[in-house]
Amino acid sequence: MYKLLRRGSGRTFLLCAVLLSLLLCLYYVSQTQGPSSGQAPALLAAPVGVRYERPTTLAPDYSEAPDARVSMATCPSLRPRGADIEAQEEFDKFDFQPSWMRSREYWDDSFEARYAELRKDPKRPPLKVILMPHSHTDPGWLKTFEQYFHSSTRSILNNMVTKLQQWPNMTFIWSEVSFLSLWWESAHPTKKAVVKRLVKEGRLEMTTGGWVMTDEATSHIYAMLDQLIEGHQWLKSNLGVIPESGWSVDPFGHGSTVPHLLKASGISGTIIQRIHYAWKQWFAKKQYGDFVWLQPWDQIGAYDILTHNQPFDIYNIKHSCGPHPHVCLNFDFRKIRGEYTEYSVRAVDITPNNVKQMSELLLEQYSRTGSLFPHNVVLIPLGDDFRYDQQIEWDQQYTNYKILVDYINSRKDEYNAEIIFGTPKDYFHEIQKRTEKFPTLAGDFFVYSDIFSEGRPAYWSGYFTTRPYMKILDRELEANLRSAEILYSIALNVARQSGHDIKLYETYFEKLVKARRNLGLFQHHDAITGTSKSFVMKDYALKMFESISDMTSLQSFAIQSLAATNVKTTTIYVLPESDRDSYEKLPKKIPITINGRETRSVVLFNSLAQPRQEIVSLRVNSHRVRVLDPKGRPVPYQIAPVMNATSITHDTYVLLFVADLKPLTIATYQVEHIDKVPMESISTVYCNRCGKDTVFPIKPMQSSDIQLENHRMKLLFDGQTGFLKRVTKKSTGKVMQCAIQFAAYASAQFHSGAYLFMPDPNLRDQDKDILEAYTPHQKIYIVSGSLSSRLTVEYGKLLAHHVSIFHHDGPLAEAIYLRNVVDFETPPKNRETEMFMRIQTDILNGDPPEFYTDLNGHQMVKRRKIERIGIEGNYYPITAMTYIEDSAHRLTLVVNHAQGAASYQPGWLEVMLDRRTLYDDSRGMGEGLLDNRKTVLKHWMLLEDISGEKGSYSKPSLFANHISNALNYPINMFIVDGNESDIRMKSEVKLLSQSFPCDLHLLNLRTNHDQKLPHFPVSSALMVLHRQGYSCAVGADVALKHCPLSDKLSSGTGFYKLGSVNVTRTTVTGTRSKKYLEDGFMGINPMPMEIETYNVQFLQ
Repeated sequence: MYKLLRRGSGRTFLLCAVLLSLLLCLYYVSQTQGPSSGQAPALLAAPVGVRYERPTTLAPDYSEAPDARVSMATCPSLRPRGADIEAQEEFDKFDFQPSWMRSREYWDDSFEARYAELRKDPKRPPLKVILMPHSHTDPGWLKTFEQYFHSSTRSILNNMVTKLQQWPNMTFIWSEVSFLSLWWESAHPTKKAVVKRLVKEGRLEMTTGGWVMTDEATSHIYAMLDQLIEGHQWLKSNLGVIPESGWSVDPFGHGSTVPHLLKASGISGTIIQRIHYAWKQWFAKKQYGDFVWLQPWDQIGAYDILTHNQPFDIYNIKHSCGPHPHVCLNFDFRKIRGEYTEYSVRAVDITPNNVKQMSELLLEQYSRTGSLFPHNVVLIPLGDDFRYDQQIEWDQQYTNYKILVDYINSRKDEYNAEIIFGTPKDYFHEIQKRTEKFPTLAGDFFVYSDIFSEGRPAYWSGYFTTRPYMKILDRELEANLRSAEILYSIALNVARQSGHDIKLYETYFEKLVKARRNLGLFQHHDAITGTSKSFVMKDYALKMFESISDMTSLQSFAIQSLAATNVKTTTIYVLPESDRDSYEKLPKKIPITINGRETRSVVLFNSLAQPRQEIVSLRVNSHRVRVLDPKGRPVPYQIAPVMNATSITHDTYVLLFVADLKPLTIATYQVEHIDKVPMESISTVYCNRCGKDTVFPIKPMQSSDIQLENHRMKLLFDGQTGFLKRVTKKSTGKVMQCAIQFAAYASAQFHSGAYLFMPDPNLRDQDKDILEAYTPHQKIYIVSGSLSSRLTVEYGKLLAHHVSIFHHDGPLAEAIYLRNVVDFETPPKNRETEMFMRIQTDILNGDPPEFYTDLNGHQMVKRRKIERIGIEGNYYPITAMTYIEDSAHRLTLVVNHAQGAASYQPGWLEVMLDRRTLYDDSRGMGEGLLDNRKTVLKHWMLLEDISGEKGSYSKPSLFANHISNALNYPINMFIVDGNESDIRMKSEVKLLSQSFPCDLHLLNLRTNHDQKLPHFPVSSALMVLHRQGYSCAVGADVALKHCPLSDKLSSGTGFYKLGSVNVTRTTVTGTRSKKYLEDGFMGINPMPMEIETYNVQFLQ
């Protein structure tokens, strides 16, 4: 054989080459000619000419990374970029009680003098005015989303189609895709064609393109981005358009997250409106109304976005044409029979007799507005809430303005001005032609304030906390939707590649899309804020409740599809471990029934892309149980009682056990009956009123101060109040004062409400002792065991305060878990009450104190107390965490929903828990806040040491990011309801072959829809990643289990049974391809803080 090969080596080599070429061709053809239903949307296909990535086989087994310990040596460096305008520094210097407060118009003699000077300047460019008709359509506020659609929005869109054809140079903008989508479903094909043509011509501009105009203070980054993706994908599929301009004019204050996401989605300029009146005056005085908003962490300016601040109060005609609203009222020409408004009384039609006078009157206002900008271009919105719902208004506004425009434009030389109809895109194009360089700004515009009628500041800091029950419901839907998205994307593609029928998956996809849209709808700036009428809030809640139920069902279905081995029917045996009767009721754990020798399977899903260790809590009907891990090994567990301060229930028990879960893993644990429970697994109860018990040892409480401790720290509680006093860290011996207090502010009637926060100025002592009525009858008890020790203090129905520490060796032992159950009961109890939890420490965080709040769970912002604006002006929004620090220590409070937070005295950190105000605050809602519900608020408190240089750009610790992710996205828990003949579960299904790097958070894995069939899923998904920046100087002593501290994904990283993929980096909303990654997942490497989206095509 050897001789034969040697003799014919040339011919044999040629033959082999030919065969190899044929095989490669066949392989290429088989890969590129997959079924059409499984193709990615055309807009996201791999670039022409690139080869498909070679199919990769996943690593045969998960390899655990060593425990992660951060150090300065391995830390990603992040030097913040400077800006011309540092928002916090400028805000500190403002005069918050200027002389013009009573008139509420900042235009004074100095502005008038500058205007007169500029008019004489021969070098001044001519005035260019862009008139922009618009209608601000709230998807819920005083009416529900559907009510608004049927009463107003459908008419607005129908009229738009008719009138923009009738008036060929008129323009219009549209922002809320939620309404547009609903209208599109029943619109006639000819109307759809007109809309597409108008968009193509540039006369109808889709601005921002989100599902809603999102709130910017209380929305979390997941939902904020998801509603933008949903809107952008809809516009791309149905209109073939990608938005180019942002329009965010009604959120109550502006943060830097939305501008970042807009730029990352491909938008180049954005418009904002509601900022503090002192900012309005400052921008006008400096002529800085157009600026480049930058992200301090963005080293290369990739996310810099040109931003325009509308110079006056609000987006209606009265406050838009110029500095004098009483003049502008003359130019709102809407007159509807039966409608009596301040503008319908003032405005008169333009005729040949009055056109000169009215043109010059209007031009004076436009010119004054132009004097606030160096380029002399002004954008004038023509509209208001739900305008243009009547055809006659289109005619009234257009025909009157057309006469004025034609008159002025025919005298350009005389007036040195030109007026056109246009859109934001035209405005940005024009100012960029006239301006070489814009000032840069870093920071945000919280807290927003307008002015009360009596001339006092009105701070919009109440809505940061308003209706906490709804804010928590929102985050519960977010967590369930995210888990469902990830499970669905993998289960669908595994089923498709295995040749299984996917009809059921298509049915579930419709529910998935509906859940995305229900969550998106609630990000509206009158929804998650809690600032809609009570019946409208109920409508939002019912939508979210339905989607929570749908998403838990989808999770059950996907988990069973992926992890069950012998199911022969379509019956779902994997059932959620908790149930909720209605949106108004808190979830209840369903007790697991264990009879005789029966073993019950508990399925846990870790939706994070990193390993996690959790103390899992279940309800069981017997205390005679133990827990086995997926490999059949006993795990540490604890049996605790279901109890209150006077009695213990024996129908059910709390079962706590340690779960070590790999990334994106479905793990099956077994709960089995045993005859004798080890004593170390039974909790000890410390309680003075409980009496003897047959299961749990009962011991009396001490009369003095109480101590809880684990191997990492010691907590000291006040024996009378039951509240924490101080904490000792055992590793250093450092004792930190850490006193928890609950109190309330008494609301100022008619000045504090859903939007506004203002304590009663007539009270000498602002803090109200809300617990006084329940003292000294509070009840304290402790449940202590091998895994956890928990102290509970109950103050009537108003407050149950739980503090837990954990004994198992792992990162949870470094943190303190706080759980507050707050119940204001029915009105008029607790009226005019704004309840908060305050932590008083000995941390030296400055005087005036400084503290840090997160913006939408994306980045941290430094806040400094400004004494002269009161507590209401020093409350800031948080959605994930807040912290105070000095040179040696940091106290971080991690939260699971949006709240207001403040540090009003050195060493203090407080968060608002709930608010009840009987009266409306005159901001349009027309109601007080009376629909409070019993609410469970969860927090983690971290006491971290600082070692080394923190850096000038503050970030959380890596541990804080991890515990925040765990709180936001709890383990999904299910019970298998069936015996082994019905269903058998795999012990462990690893949906991800390797852990993602410690700081790389999987924000979403979102299945794409077919471009022509929006409710049909395809075999590609948008993978959204967030590289969560962290500080290496904080919490360096905490080790995170098996978490790689690398920049890139490990070699062989991939999804379960889906080894062959194409990966393309896209814009953040997935509408444009940016770069095909030849190395697949290995090519992914976002910079710290960055959010990136990748289209992942799963190949057959």
